[in-house]
Amino acid sequence: MYKKRVSYYNSYTRSAYISINKRLLYVFCGASLVGVSLQLLLVKNSVIDGGIVGLSIILSHITSIEIGLFLLLLNTPFFILGYSYLGKRFLILSLFAITVLSFVTHFFEPFSSLTSNPLIVIVIGGITLGLGVGCVIRFGGSLDGTEVLAILISKRTPFSIGEVVMFFNLFIFGSSIFIFGLKEAIFSLATFFIAYKTIDFIIK
Repeated sequence: MYKKRVSYYNSYTRSAYISINKRLLYVFCGASLVGVSLQLLLVKNSVIDGGIVGLSIILSHITSIEIGLFLLLLNTPFFILGYSYLGKRFLILSLFAITVLSFVTHFFEPFSSLTSNPLIVIVIGGITLGLGVGCVIRFGGSLDGTEVLAILISKRTPFSIGEVVMFFNLFIFGSSIFIFGLKEAIFSLATFFIAYKTIDFIIK
């Protein structure tokens, strides 16, 4: 899964006929969909995603500071760090995606969750989250700085990108048990699974 993402991050020939303006439009739509999924389905039901998004949700819950601020602050250094390896276009599209995501999560912060039904939250939340993230990746950006860090770490250690990301996510989901509870952590893992199956589908 993560090898597919790296190939998308590095390939400058993918969808070559698409202009940067259209890329920005698709990235905007994808990031907006992620923001809607987070604020109207997941966050207010204590369901988290992996990576920086999940960490931002946890920190937002602990500090009562809006999730959008953490998304922007935590992701930006990783994307700048990965600039030399992944290129200028990746940096621009990723920073744009994170900015849009931060704005959308801020905008929908006052709104209540659309539902508290766990099945709907897991399935619909996971699918919409995956569609949004997959769209951003498909057109050259990223919403998760941990993947960038994992790419860089994998180049200097015997660990694969997937192993590094999984280590981060085990820490994040493990921490969520103590903050939100075991049931919510299980719901989060189920949502994570559906989201990343959807991302794989979009990339393929």
